Amino acid sequence: MTLLPVIDDDSAPFWEAARRGELVMQGCAGCGRLRFPPRPMCPDCQSLDVTWSPMSGRGTIWSFVVPHPPLLPDYAELAPYNVVVVALDEDPTLRLVGNLVTAADGPINEILDIEIGAPVRVVFAEVSDDVSLPRWVPA
Repeated sequence: MTLLPVIDDDSAPFWEAARRGELVMQGCAGCGRLRFPPRPMCPDCQSLDVTWSPMSGRGTIWSFVVPHPPLLPDYAELAPYNVVVVALDEDPTLRLVGNLVTAADGPINEILDIEIGAPVRVVFAEVSDDVSLPRWVPA
């Protein structure tokens, strides 16, 4: 069981790209700043004009946690498992949360020895008919 994201008008292009196995980031068409999570207005210049740019899918582990029970019931049997925060190579202020795995469909509790600063690359796990989640493998 995985908690699924709520897909809205602002985030739909991100999730559509993820279904295709691509990592894209929303940017401002006015000032060029990339941003995540997607939102309707640029926090720098307040422009409502957006662009979507492909990313390399590479980054480094910025932070992580290994949760142990008690947890949400659907996740308790997986514990301990990892949750990583990855800073993207294109812009380290862009950070995505996911799991460190050995393969896209690998278990989220397989890798527990994690180092901050370790290089990773994105993979996508199909978790429903409509959603593929970004996950991370060691680079």
